[in-house]
Amino acid sequence: MAQVRGIKNLYLYHNFPEWYQFLTATFCHANWNHLSSNLFFLYIFGKLVEEEEGNFALWLSYILTGVGANLVSWLVLPRNAVSVGASGAVFGLFTISVLVKMSWDWRKILEVLILGQFVIEKVMDAAQASTALSGPFRGGHALQSINHIAHLSGALVGVLLVWLLRKVPSDSPDQ
Repeated sequence: MAQVRGIKNLYLYHNFPEWYQFLTATFCHANWNHLSSNLFFLYIFGKLVEEEEGNFALWLSYILTGVGANLVSWLVLPRNAVSVGASGAVFGLFTISVLVKMSWDWRKILEVLILGQFVIEKVMDAAQASTALSGPFRGGHALQSINHIAHLSGALVGVLLVWLLRKVPSDSPDQ
């Protein structure tokens, strides 16, 4: 109903991807439910990342985890697949929000336990479901309602980002 003309050019088509589709697909969604659920989780976990690391880090994290998730999906999924949505980036932000909150403050430990349990449960669900990669075909493209590979790889890119940033020396004496 609310299809914007030409929007499908921004989807990531695995058979002949354009370089920009690895990014633009993270801003496109299959339907209203897909968009609203990603926006809900993006608000929750994006807000946590932004509070801890700032606005620029939130945008950079979203882009890197989303592009990383799409890249891994493109490498792993069949060539007739199509990737669309922010789920890979959202899973990356899940992971980042948990990892950046880790400290010995009891409130942060409680947040990490609650968020960590949720993230681990979702990542395990995605890992279990990632064994079923094929689906019915329409128009030459595989239709799989959930890209579990993107979820897992977005979470792993989030872990990698936090690990890399912790390797960068800090100027402040208390860190």
